[in-house]
Amino acid sequence: MASDVDLFADPSADTGSSYTARDIEVLEGLEPVRRRPGMYIGGTDERAYHHMAAEVLDNSMDEAVAGHASRIEIELSADGTLAIRDNGRGIPIDPHPRHPDTSALEVIMTTLHAGGKFSSKAYETSGGLHGVGISVVNALSDRLEVEVVRDRRLWRQTYSRGHPTSALEDKGPIQNRRGTLVRFHPDPEIFGEAARFRPARLYRMARSKAFLYRGVEIRWTCAPELLAGKDGPPETDSFHFPGGLADFLAVELEDARTVTPEPFSGVVKFADRPGSVEWAVAWTLDVEAGLSSFCNTVPTPQGGTHEQGLRAALAKGLKAYGALKNVKKAGIVQPDDVMGTVAGLISVFVREPEFQGQTKEKLATAEVARVVENAVRDHFDHWLSGHPAMADALLEWVIDRAEERTRRRAEKEVSRRTATRKLRLPGKLADCTAAERQGTEIFIVEGDSAGGSAKQARARANQAVLPLRGKILNVASAGAGKLDANRELSDLVQALGCGTGTKYREDDLRYDKVIIMTDADVDGAHIASLLMTFFYREMRSLIDQGHLYLAIPPLYRLSQGGRSFYARDEAHRDEIVAQEFKGSTKVEVSRFKGLGEMMPAQLRETTMDPKTRSLLRVTIPMAERMDTGELVEQLMGKKAERRFAYISENAAFVTDIDI
Repeated sequence: MASDVDLFADPSADTGSSYTARDIEVLEGLEPVRRRPGMYIGGTDERAYHHMAAEVLDNSMDEAVAGHASRIEIELSADGTLAIRDNGRGIPIDPHPRHPDTSALEVIMTTLHAGGKFSSKAYETSGGLHGVGISVVNALSDRLEVEVVRDRRLWRQTYSRGHPTSALEDKGPIQNRRGTLVRFHPDPEIFGEAARFRPARLYRMARSKAFLYRGVEIRWTCAPELLAGKDGPPETDSFHFPGGLADFLAVELEDARTVTPEPFSGVVKFADRPGSVEWAVAWTLDVEAGLSSFCNTVPTPQGGTHEQGLRAALAKGLKAYGALKNVKKAGIVQPDDVMGTVAGLISVFVREPEFQGQTKEKLATAEVARVVENAVRDHFDHWLSGHPAMADALLEWVIDRAEERTRRRAEKEVSRRTATRKLRLPGKLADCTAAERQGTEIFIVEGDSAGGSAKQARARANQAVLPLRGKILNVASAGAGKLDANRELSDLVQALGCGTGTKYREDDLRYDKVIIMTDADVDGAHIASLLMTFFYREMRSLIDQGHLYLAIPPLYRLSQGGRSFYARDEAHRDEIVAQEFKGSTKVEVSRFKGLGEMMPAQLRETTMDPKTRSLLRVTIPMAERMDTGELVEQLMGKKAERRFAYISENAAFVTDIDI
């Protein structure tokens, strides 16, 4: 007879007082922010570091959008202190009703969820974190200073790590100034001693905010010692774009070819609620497609309901135009066909938006999809009917995309029905758009960080990017079972499409060039060696047919007086200093830690653009083909003693590769 058993009881457990009320910790004030910064700004990396600047800037932008400020000033000092000032109303400094002994300013700066954005009394729309942002910045700064000018009187208070270090001081009357200044320095205890604001990143942030609200002027100032080379931002600048997102798109596209000579852009206030939507989209022929979205001037890189609304408006509008023109093929058009080659931006201002996550990367307010679709759809219908030539060209372009999609789907269905191989592409692959293999390239890179830079730097038409996770399996020392089970190598084989070993099919190779692009350091060289070993063992014909290459990214950037050069290694660096800078000791030399640290424009110029890059083709010399297998086994095989012996015997004969 079975007896009752407590399945959750552990007979060996101590049921005494090892876990009591004394173990329950209550964090006061802003201490939770310092203990767990990732909960509030997403981490302590470079992105989170710059997120602090965005939070302060968003507060000033909220003042501008509300109609109370027309100018914002951003100043980055040589010691890494960032100051952001606006000419808005100024943070209230009178005593708070619930805390009569404390000013409203101090309550806002030292208390989570204290601010003027919970209701629509102070702000109809806002991008701040509902009273979290500025207090989080205060908590994570080793020094912070606030100056407020209200009623022509200057008030000042200082803080450190979330606590006031001075009382609110009345500095007396002041003329020709109003608003709030926040000057802060992120705490190295939280972010590390090496963390710094990047002028180029802050500069782009300031410029994008000015595009997002056409009524504001943003002034930029940066200490000259923080700027390096011609690729960096200027020491001073001013942004004011009366054309809003249309101006932004024009700058981004420059001379790029588009399906229609004019973009589709506009701005509309919502009919049944506070807020508005602004958009600018173009269908491109040779520019990386992508839609950037914003809510209350805050970037939403993961999209959300505002993007869904725009997507629906464009797809439904174009299909309706095709039906009006009796174009039967318009019926097969889907949103992906319309959006596949769109380069554009959408910005919404809504009251009390809902986001996924504390850092607001995706808009989740369901109703926004409907109001955006209605607002944009009406204007899109008028735009199509008012520009019949452009509308016809756009419809034809989108139908071509739809037919290509249906053709590919049909080919896959036929492939399944005939029991032949089904092509599956790994999710991390950013594929190129070219239909033919001729002239296409795939870059195999290490990690998502390098993959992100490479995807932005590539020429989308003919360059694909596949990020791999760290160092791949060493196939020379692994069994067949491990090789078959390895996800990274499986993704690589799927992306290339040509099979391995005896099943290799040259005609099925999806790219003309297979380019290994790793960091210009020892780890990068090791990863490249592992990949070359894989190709030698599993796809020898790919090497024989001349498809395998090594990219040569730079290790150093040298700058002086607006001139910049890139060096592959130390020897090349010294050569450039001697030849181009005549041995000057005032050359600024920066070392790239990896591909992910390079700006996309730098990566494109130095490593990916066929006009300016250098590549090494991997070959197996005919005279040494018989010995190559033995050499690979020595260097990459299981026996470390053979590898050590070979290196010891041949180290003296190593010479630099002549590039």
